[in-house]
Amino acid sequence: MTASQGGFAIGFESRPWRSDPDQSASRRQRLTARGPYQAAVPARIADLPVRVGAEVQAEAEDAVREITRFDAEVGALAARRAEVEGEDVATELAPLAAVLLRTESASSSEIEGVTAGARALALAAIEAKAGPNAQLVTANVVAMRRAVELADQISVESILAAHDALLAGHEYAAPGRLRTTQVWIGSNAISPHAASFVPPHHARVEDAMRDLIAFVVRVDLPVLVHCAIAHAQFETIHPFNDGNGRVGRTLVHAMLRRSDVTRRLTVPVSAGLLTDTAAYFDALTAYRDGDVEPIVQQFVSASFRAVGNGRQLVAELEQVYDGWTDRLASRRGSAARRLLPHLLNQPAVTVAHAQAATGVALSAAQRAVEQLAAAGIVDPVGTGRRNRVWLAQEVIDALDAFAERVGRRG
Repeated sequence: MTASQGGFAIGFESRPWRSDPDQSASRRQRLTARGPYQAAVPARIADLPVRVGAEVQAEAEDAVREITRFDAEVGALAARRAEVEGEDVATELAPLAAVLLRTESASSSEIEGVTAGARALALAAIEAKAGPNAQLVTANVVAMRRAVELADQISVESILAAHDALLAGHEYAAPGRLRTTQVWIGSNAISPHAASFVPPHHARVEDAMRDLIAFVVRVDLPVLVHCAIAHAQFETIHPFNDGNGRVGRTLVHAMLRRSDVTRRLTVPVSAGLLTDTAAYFDALTAYRDGDVEPIVQQFVSASFRAVGNGRQLVAELEQVYDGWTDRLASRRGSAARRLLPHLLNQPAVTVAHAQAATGVALSAAQRAVEQLAAAGIVDPVGTGRRNRVWLAQEVIDALDAFAERVGRRG
């Protein structure tokens, strides 16, 4: 049986349901919530054969090559800048890698309806006043980084670590723990009876996750096909009370790093998925019916869009950086010059953050920020002088333009 003929299709089982007598509900809702409900039973996929059409597989391989090329291009760009600035390559690469990671985290969060603009994220990153959405996206950055760092040892435990980083402090989500209750998707009903999808009963989750990991560590599958199916299976298992989509997309990046498709960057694949979320969710439904090709096609299209938009973002940030170096009179190696790469990654700073980034005395950090302000590179936020925040608006504009290009359209 091929994958497209149903090998990956879910089954169903009947489970008893006990209504909460104290829960407020209409008579219709209470009648709907009576009796047993149907929960999904995920296929065991660890050793399943995976077959997709030749055209889809060829496109997936082209997408992987494009991701790898983009990763190498940014690495070469950092190397050229390092030679000019007299810095090491890692120092020059870090800001671009970090900004791409943040755009991926923001896009992944927006798929789940958690939206925060570039300015709010920049302020949240320095613990300036920020709303709850910005804080959640900032936590997603940490979760994404945690997953990629553990790419060589993908396991249930490493996935739990990413979830813990994402939702630490949000006890309703049981951060870092597999769920112990039934969850359901696509309905505000008081029970799973009227939901559009009911993931497996929690008693099945741990075994299903072990099976998924056995699939993830296989080495016989085309990379993007492998990633897409693993992601869809993760979303089908839905192992957590909350954060499943965001953690499920960190898994994709861990697998890309593990396969050496990416070595330096987190390519903003979620930004590509965000463009048409309806097609993405439809593809997950098709996967649960046993057809793997739609979700593979979604990741192929998303990868091409991600690389195209990522290239444009990097080019715009390089243009901003070149303009800064032309306008800043400070000598090479000065604290003000050393702050410039930091501003690409973190366009909001205080003097204290400038001191930490450059390692100079507080008075020298103050002078560096003042030099950047005099050159029109940063502007003060607000009128207060105590713990003043300075913002690099050109970077904010480039990040907002990226978000506009990839904005949700489906």
